[in-house]
Amino acid sequence: MTVRDFSLAVIGSGSGNTIIPADPGQGGAALIEAGPFGGTCINRGCIPSKMLAYTAEVAARVRQAPRFGVAAEVTAVDWPAIRDRVFGRTDRVSADGRDYRAGQDGVTLFRSRARFTGRRELALDDGETIRAGQIVIATGSRPVVPPVVAGSGVGFHTSDTIMRIDALPASLVILGGGYVAVELAHVFSSLGVGVRIVEAAGTLLPGLDAGVAERFTALAAQRWDLHLSANVTGVHRHADGVAVTTQDGATVTGGLLLVATGRRPNTDGMNLDLAGVGLDEDGYVAVDEFGRAADGIWALGDCIAPFQLKHVANAEARAVAHNLAHPGDLRPLPHDAVPQAVFSEPQIASVGARGQDLTHTPHVRACRAYGDTAYGWALQDTSGFCTIYADPATGLLLGAHIIGHQASLLITPLIQAMAHRQRLADLARGQYWIHPALSEVVEHTLLALDIDLTVRSGQVH
Repeated sequence: MTVRDFSLAVIGSGSGNTIIPADPGQGGAALIEAGPFGGTCINRGCIPSKMLAYTAEVAARVRQAPRFGVAAEVTAVDWPAIRDRVFGRTDRVSADGRDYRAGQDGVTLFRSRARFTGRRELALDDGETIRAGQIVIATGSRPVVPPVVAGSGVGFHTSDTIMRIDALPASLVILGGGYVAVELAHVFSSLGVGVRIVEAAGTLLPGLDAGVAERFTALAAQRWDLHLSANVTGVHRHADGVAVTTQDGATVTGGLLLVATGRRPNTDGMNLDLAGVGLDEDGYVAVDEFGRAADGIWALGDCIAPFQLKHVANAEARAVAHNLAHPGDLRPLPHDAVPQAVFSEPQIASVGARGQDLTHTPHVRACRAYGDTAYGWALQDTSGFCTIYADPATGLLLGAHIIGHQASLLITPLIQAMAHRQRLADLARGQYWIHPALSEVVEHTLLALDIDLTVRSGQVH
């Protein structure tokens, strides 16, 4: 058996792809990828879903135009054109990335799965065996399909497939109420599909700040048919397409079924134990603070948790790349001040602690509505708000949560304040806030906090 030796092997072409330097040096690098090049984000995740979410926003704004005295309506939706515009772009990016790596000096691209046969030895499905001085596991994650669905014999979609369907159904049943579910519910409902959501928790987005989750759920109930606190007991074929039954006796029908009940790491079948790599009870790779899973083996991204966010995976990749190049000066994985956003309608963005996390922590809270600002008047917004939690002793940010128009942008100064430990008094009064921009909702919330707003001489007042 021939064994090929490399200095570096990376399993997974998502954020792991960025680990490989422009000049891999002596020994070269192996990049191993069995699926579409570029991983989840570019092919079936955040980028195509957000491109679709913006299209949905356009359609939603047109429908809202009469509120502002503008006569407009959505008369037709060309789904194949929408789909092809999105994937015509992302598929090209994926192919270009693959072609670049395939043609790069010092890099060998293997289109195969890999499993460990020893400490730093991998067997590939195509029959190759490779060894590497350093190995990075960046295999990502995939959708979870509950047994009640998988064993039903009924066809279904996940986020991997739903965005590429050929035609819009009249109605869509979605199992799950997390960010994938509500983002895709926004996309399809804005394009004219009747959406019915079945969620086991009592609210949508149960992992978010309770006040935000409750407000979003109330707004969603005006758009979608919600079945909350509903555990699924069966999935069956139906004249409409599919029927989902719940333990309270309800039957929810629709043309298509979308399963969005979470994700699991792609670590099964890799024989990680042969490499001395441990897994937690959910199958995630166990790593130390530097991303090291075993001597000479590193891991990052969705396969390690605790965050399944592309910007986190990219940041972890930068840390691991540094650690590979500087073994005497290791950097920890950057897991402080991690923000997240939900691109539904309305948008949601958050960073730091939720209100329910602070029950036993001294804190002050302030909340202000979009409608309290001049730009909020322009939007005729009656639902958006910003909530901030702060440490009264230090004046530092504990957590921030925004629901409403462009929340993913508005939260940026609060992310920066948390990352750089900036006193909120200085953020509130130490700079200008453009009037009458929507960002004033953040300023107003900061000013409403019961903390010392005294600023140093010479700063803006």
